[in-house]
Amino acid sequence: MNEIRTIVSDIKKGNVKPIYFLMGEEPYYIDKISDYIEETVLDESEKGFNQQVLYGRDASVEDIISSAKRYPMMAEKQVLIVKEAQDLSRTIEKLVSYAQNPQPTTVLVINYKYKKLDKRKKLHKAITKSGLIFESKKLYENQVADWIRRVLSGKKYQIEPKAAQMLVEFLGTDLSKISNELSKLMLILPKETIINDKHIEENIGISKDFNNFELQKAIGSKDIVKANRIINYFVENPKNNPTIMTISLLNNFFTKLLLFHGLQDKSKSAVSKSLGVGFYFIDDYFMAARNYPMRKVAQVIAFLRDADVKSKGVGANQTQGDILKELIFKILH
Repeated sequence: MNEIRTIVSDIKKGNVKPIYFLMGEEPYYIDKISDYIEETVLDESEKGFNQQVLYGRDASVEDIISSAKRYPMMAEKQVLIVKEAQDLSRTIEKLVSYAQNPQPTTVLVINYKYKKLDKRKKLHKAITKSGLIFESKKLYENQVADWIRRVLSGKKYQIEPKAAQMLVEFLGTDLSKISNELSKLMLILPKETIINDKHIEENIGISKDFNNFELQKAIGSKDIVKANRIINYFVENPKNNPTIMTISLLNNFFTKLLLFHGLQDKSKSAVSKSLGVGFYFIDDYFMAARNYPMRKVAQVIAFLRDADVKSKGVGANQTQGDILKELIFKILH
């Protein structure tokens, strides 16, 4: 986040680089930086003649270089944005000669999503000298809830931990999807709102009572009635509650529970740091540890692996619902 603020701040001050190579596994920040350059570097009156967008699937590296070497018309700079540049991964090194001597009146923005340049190659070294390379790294699942809180805080909203966890569970680590849903919430709810699970349920369609977060809590506390009620709901609503997702999240929970058992320091701060979970969720691990000794946790992880294989159609004649019901029965007994 600090690196992004620095990039934006420099552009605002007029310190614009001739090349921005935006790469990495998380497309959200690549799009944000690219869009900011597209919207702000040129005035509206200058964009018609001096702003161009090319796509990697349609353009060659030679096309990009040719366009980048043009001079601006009635403006100090031209902006050339190359989207989906990862489609040029096999030939991207041909940009070396341009990167070594870029046109000073051109701002070349290359969106290279889901891939990275090899630091040992000439292109990486050339752009590092003449322009800027930004790597957008994928957030780990345990970092996304904090990201949601920071985004909302910047817009004068707050969110309760359970509500943030519901979003992460339902939308995964795709920041673009999460950002879209947060935008919808902010259109509906007034500033200073503390977003809770009811807001999520009413406006995004995620059930506050029947979700993987609640299932995890029910299993951890060995609440057999509640766990089975949630599983039955999942079986009746498979589209919104895919079995593979449920198995994956439970595997993550029990893997962390296994680590919990092995911790010498079980203070809340140590547990939070070691497991990568927020303070709000730590009590769930203390409770689950009482109900599932280390040997049982190892057994549960084996059950989860077996269910995962079956859910993918390997060696099973069961429906997804039956696989899930059998799994929960084995875990709870």
